[in-house]
Amino acid sequence: MGRTLGRMLRFEPVLMQLIRSFTRTVLFSVLALALGACAAGPTAGLQSYQSPDGRFAFLYPTGWTQVQVSNGPRVVFHDLIHSDETVSLMINNVNEENELTELGSAVAVGERLRREVIATAGSGRTAELVEANEREVNNHTFYDLEYAVHLEDRDRHELATVVVDRGRLYTLATSVNEDRWEKVQDLCGRVVRSLNLLI
Repeated sequence: MGRTLGRMLRFEPVLMQLIRSFTRTVLFSVLALALGACAAGPTAGLQSYQSPDGRFAFLYPTGWTQVQVSNGPRVVFHDLIHSDETVSLMINNVNEENELTELGSAVAVGERLRREVIATAGSGRTAELVEANEREVNNHTFYDLEYAVHLEDRDRHELATVVVDRGRLYTLATSVNEDRWEKVQDLCGRVVRSLNLLI
């Protein structure tokens, strides 16, 4: 019995070292999970774009690349793998005295955008305004709009947000194929809601 007790006493430091090592492993695992949860916040998977004049900024998906478009949106990004998935920002002049609400309700502006931009006569596209909501951010009214768009060869889904500031109508939109909509819906929503007027 004395021999067994002696062996146990010799293994006690080893046992204590194993317990401390296990405790550290558990603590580091909990810390890693907590930090991972922080990284999964509202900007996870997104990076920032700011206009050269400092007037506006928005987020777009990490890994997407900016492309130049003539006679079109001011800024366009597209996915390298799914090249027809896009984020675009259009800027149009409006009467400097007008606020967004003076252009109409969220539904009225959404329907006008549908008719005059998304599914113009002769474009071969039809579109349905699925949802239209209003929100206030930093004393600006934003309309968040969702569309189901039908082309001859496929269906697409588009989200947009519009806001007026100092005589300019900003429209930030995302567009993806319907078969990928469920997978990227949350990402697209975070992109359009990220539009921020800086000055």
